[in-house]
Amino acid sequence: MTFDDQRVLVTGGSRGIGRATAHALASRGARVAIGYRSDEASAQATLQALPEVPPGAHVALRADIADPADAHRLVDEAHAALGGLDVLIANAGIGGRHRIDEDDYDAWQHAWSRILAVNLVGTANVAYAAGRHMIQGGGGRMVFISSRGAFRGEPDQPAYGASKAGVNALAQSLAQQLAPHRIFVGVVAPGFVETDLARERLAGPAGDAIRAQSPLGRVATPEDVAYAATFLASRDAAFTTGAILDVNGASYLRT
Repeated sequence: MTFDDQRVLVTGGSRGIGRATAHALASRGARVAIGYRSDEASAQATLQALPEVPPGAHVALRADIADPADAHRLVDEAHAALGGLDVLIANAGIGGRHRIDEDDYDAWQHAWSRILAVNLVGTANVAYAAGRHMIQGGGGRMVFISSRGAFRGEPDQPAYGASKAGVNALAQSLAQQLAPHRIFVGVVAPGFVETDLARERLAGPAGDAIRAQSPLGRVATPEDVAYAATFLASRDAAFTTGAILDVNGASYLRT
């Protein structure tokens, strides 16, 4: 898979899955815009680590996609900086524990509004802005990063599970809506991933049980997920539009 001269926006690109995907695409010739919300140091470190051909090919752009104006601005700035937009990797997302049997109503409402604003509505707004540019440019690809939690449930963070189920439905709706414009849409649904944020939990008492969920005896690496996203973003994957690709090491098998 090559991405020579392809112009890519990766939201949530400063760490974890986003960082690995940005690196995978840049190493295959893409020019990459990294979207990030607040961690400028990580965004700049990721930017500096990307292979650059030519030098200065990549850019880091700050935006909070929970803000509709910011989401649109991020895409417009990526389009301007790269000279177009061929691929969107919609990776930005948040979670957080919230339970009916533990939290008061205010905390419950806050969790739902905050998580859906980023994971679902923010993703939809980024997709809208990217889709408009891609229609004008004659086509493109979108890849949404979802979760196995969309299928199996997330009892400790139900808004996260619901938001990712919404992302799946959004992607499949857009796959049908945008195919006539030669815009192809795919979803990667990982299980547990060994990101910077998850490393402490994996090193703790729950780590062995989490790894044992997969018959491979491990969790996914960010590179595992990045490879799947890179495949779906490739020109040759057009006929997989609308597909949801599970990357969970057989820890959850849906029928």
